[in-house]
Amino acid sequence: MIYWQLFVTFLKIGALGFGGGYAMLSLIQFEVVERHQWISAAGFTDIVAISQTTPGPIAFNTATYIGYTAAGNAWGSLLATVAVCIPAFIIMLAICRFFFIFKDNPYMRRTLDFIKPVAIGLIGAAAVMLMNRQNFTDYISFVIFCTVLVMQLFFKKISPIVLILLAGIAGYFLY
Repeated sequence: MIYWQLFVTFLKIGALGFGGGYAMLSLIQFEVVERHQWISAAGFTDIVAISQTTPGPIAFNTATYIGYTAAGNAWGSLLATVAVCIPAFIIMLAICRFFFIFKDNPYMRRTLDFIKPVAIGLIGAAAVMLMNRQNFTDYISFVIFCTVLVMQLFFKKISPIVLILLAGIAGYFLY
């Protein structure tokens, strides 16, 4: 039963997690901490920290660790990881197949323009979700995050790479 729950849960996370791994974190946290209670909130924070330090996408690393924790063996890890990968694989196959046909379609452009701020919001939700008593000790990081978010939303010509570098420089001098 746990294997089926892991598979369905991470298949759903993979299908609904637009915007990358960090955007998926709030959905992963809801499913594994609140809904299924496979791990605690503090344990989830630890999993995110470990997943950031290991090579590979954070959503895959998180799925692997949670699968192992929930099922108690490597089969749970494998099942959760494969399940979170399946929707992205299918979507990429479809996109690759039809991208060149629809790349100049105005409806496609509008849809992609709509998805960008939604992904930013999901990443922001993940950041807010991780600000709990166990790991939130100061407001400097929050101010840097809000500044970068506002700059990204209102000054769209600024490259995200430049914003990341500026945030890193600000963090270096403020800490």
